[in-house]
Amino acid sequence: MHIYVNGKNIEITDAIKAYAKEKIGKVANHYDQIEGIDVMLTVIKNPSVAENHTAEVTCKLTTGAVHVAETAESMYASIDLVADKLARQVKKFKDKNLGKSKSDSIRTASIPEEAESETVSE
Repeated sequence: MHIYVNGKNIEITDAIKAYAKEKIGKVANHYDQIEGIDVMLTVIKNPSVAENHTAEVTCKLTTGAVHVAETAESMYASIDLVADKLARQVKKFKDKNLGKSKSDSIRTASIPEEAESETVSE
């Protein structure tokens, strides 16, 4: 899995790059079908904007993609927020895709044994 860190209106230092890779790389522990992660760090250079640091992450999976973005007052805070949000979204995506199996259909699901015994005893 590759993590690409790019910047817009900001010089990406080694410290920021290492921090982003460390935080966002933890998502790989949740789901093993991740092919690549693109991180775009952006700074808005308008002094009237309070939250001017944005972190956008696109996580490419084998069956789709997850895109999240967060904005904060500092770049490190926005990376923390987007890492948490990405972890939640990837877990949700994983549960949704792993939960889809034909045997779990409502129409084909059998009645639990406890319910059968209750209806027979009445």
